[in-house]
Amino acid sequence: MKKIAKLSLVAAVAVAGLTSANAQPLEEAIKNVDVSGSVVYRYNDYSNDEGTTPNTATQANNYKVALNLASKVNEDVKFNSRFLVAGADNGFVNLGNESSSIADKDAQANAVLSNAYFAYTGLANTTVNVGKQGLTTPWTVAIDSDGNEQTGTGILAMSTVGPVTFAGAYFNETNLVDSADSKFGDGSALKGAVAGDLDVITVGAIAAFSPVTVDAWFLDTQDLFDTYTVGAKAAFDVESIKLGADARFASLTFDGTDEKANTMAKLVLTADAGLVDGKIAYAMTDKDGGLTALDNDANTTLLGWNLALNGKADADYWQAVLGFDILSNLNLSANYGNLQYIEDAGSTTDIEEEEVYAQLLYKMSKNFSTYVRYGTYTKETTTAGTTTEDNDDTRGRLQVEYTF
Repeated sequence: MKKIAKLSLVAAVAVAGLTSANAQPLEEAIKNVDVSGSVVYRYNDYSNDEGTTPNTATQANNYKVALNLASKVNEDVKFNSRFLVAGADNGFVNLGNESSSIADKDAQANAVLSNAYFAYTGLANTTVNVGKQGLTTPWTVAIDSDGNEQTGTGILAMSTVGPVTFAGAYFNETNLVDSADSKFGDGSALKGAVAGDLDVITVGAIAAFSPVTVDAWFLDTQDLFDTYTVGAKAAFDVESIKLGADARFASLTFDGTDEKANTMAKLVLTADAGLVDGKIAYAMTDKDGGLTALDNDANTTLLGWNLALNGKADADYWQAVLGFDILSNLNLSANYGNLQYIEDAGSTTDIEEEEVYAQLLYKMSKNFSTYVRYGTYTKETTTAGTTTEDNDDTRGRLQVEYTF
């Protein structure tokens, strides 16, 4: 974040509203304010030639705008806020598409306050956040410029002792009903509970021993589920080649005597040789279920473009990426993903999804980038030896992102 000398009228009013009741000049109100944010536009163009409605096409314009304001209260306290122009899940908002009625096209979006919390740093190597904030856990995504976000009201504390950082949090409210992905999002895994009113408790430890960082976390959602995860990351250079590895295991069990654990294990390997870069990833889930994350983009699962591991039982998921730098700021990559799983735990119905696409990424500047994707997505369902093609799609995407 960077200091600002000026703010828009809207931002200035917002900042002034967060100051003390005593009136003060505008220059004083914004003198100790940092601002950052992002603006993302995404256009999707999907066409399916199979399934119950073949020869269908969907075009959609999606937007998300975020503004972060951090105001210094005193030497030990800072107030942080985050404003979003987004959808109900704090993700993209779709302002109308080709299938919308005329009245719905190019509609307007609402602005919301998604974060409003105080950060206390008066203790050495310690930060305590109190208020409405992002859920900073391996199962959730607290901040995402082009995706949904999980938030909650409560307290989060982090303290570093030597190479180890300890974290603990308690939230008495969350937005999980609206923002959670997969089966959490449609409510079938919530078992009738009102998740937003359930207490969430999490503890974790992160240890950095160069070049390896390991972590372990536990999270409990009152009367719903408890889960744990362990992971390790490594980054090192071998003769000017940057290598990386990321391994993780997660287990989630719903409360109840007859509930079995949902488990997930994954390994991601990356390499960057300058002009050429690549990634190979593999993840698997248990036959009893693979619902191990509250966000499909969280660390406790694996996500592609159209393929999502979260919530898939007895799954095997492979990803492969090979990229080339055409210019220093222009990268072309070939991407492949294959996901095989069963319809539900104990089911005899097999499903296979596959995607192949090319991506052209252009970074015009450090804070402005765009990418174009184009490829195919297929989905097949096999029951009692009979295979049905559900999807045979061509899909395209244009995304533009500006950060400040």
